[in-house]
Amino acid sequence: MPRAGVICEFNPFHNGHKFLLEKIKAEYADEIVCIMSGNFVQRGDIAITDKFARTKAALQNGADMIVELPTVYAVSPAPVFAHSGVQLAYELNCDMLCFGAENSLSDLEETLDALDRDDTQEEIGARMQSGTYYPRAVSEALGEKYAEIISQPNNILAIEYIRACREFGIRPVAIPREGAAHDSELTSGNIASASKLRAMILSGEDYSAYTPMAVKTVYTFEKNDRIPVFLLKTTKPEISEKIAGVAEGINNRLYKCAQQYNTLDEILTAAKTKRYTMARLRRIALSIVLNITQELQDSPVPYVRVLGVRRDMSHLIKSRNLPLLVDVKHGYEQLDQNAKEVFDVDIRATDLMNCRQTPDYPLNEFQYGVIKT
Repeated sequence: MPRAGVICEFNPFHNGHKFLLEKIKAEYADEIVCIMSGNFVQRGDIAITDKFARTKAALQNGADMIVELPTVYAVSPAPVFAHSGVQLAYELNCDMLCFGAENSLSDLEETLDALDRDDTQEEIGARMQSGTYYPRAVSEALGEKYAEIISQPNNILAIEYIRACREFGIRPVAIPREGAAHDSELTSGNIASASKLRAMILSGEDYSAYTPMAVKTVYTFEKNDRIPVFLLKTTKPEISEKIAGVAEGINNRLYKCAQQYNTLDEILTAAKTKRYTMARLRRIALSIVLNITQELQDSPVPYVRVLGVRRDMSHLIKSRNLPLLVDVKHGYEQLDQNAKEVFDVDIRATDLMNCRQTPDYPLNEFQYGVIKT
């Protein structure tokens, strides 16, 4: 029985995601395991709603099991994000990894091969030495054809998925996107991008035509970022040197900007340079706030945390090598020290999420059981 893995954020779950899952079931696999970011996402931001609500929506609309991509890896650069997700897909015995992309699989594989050539890597290095920032150096080194392919956000991750699939022996499946483009402000039929949906939710617009889920509890840093700002102001550069993503003195720059400004957006805007995109700065800032070290982020995923499963799919709860967290409290106690450090970041992330919202019910990593639908 073919089993597909899908690495996702579902931030929030929407009709485009539902279409993807339906297409996978119709054409590729009988079972779908989703590896989903938890309460924070890859662009270094808080999820619009909690991981348990997103898990339930996905299970009700095509997913068979949801496991968590721990925060340590969920807020990492594309290569780490992709590799960690594919590692979990391998652990969960997935035959294939399905992902949305703007180009064909052959185009993406050809681009990856071109990117990994020694002469390309040498040229990228030389351009960066002369002051060109990484994304532009890659585009210039690859040439017009491949630069156009990697200019699409979904394709950047898709290429890293393919790279990781080659390592783990999983078949990559690129599925053309339908409807609104990634981060588009436009809608197409009943499909809107996740960024458009988040904007609609935050502004109080009716978004029900574009998603099967009702977002009951909304989280955002937009109106309340005092805790991250406080930690950026008080974490000295000598302490943040080992934080994930910190290089070239960017921690000094962030600390200096934090002394001058009082909102997260102001600090990050002031710190932005050609070499550091806003998403990269947000990841670094969040890693400082949550104390995610580079050493921890470089370590392999050390466990499989099951967030939810369909009642008739409990056979999916099986891992090749990693410990399974189903009874979370008991499972946590059995983890080794490195694994506990990874999980402790999730605890801090959830505590930060709780501080952002007037909690009708505070989220607690140890009180939620596996969601079953």
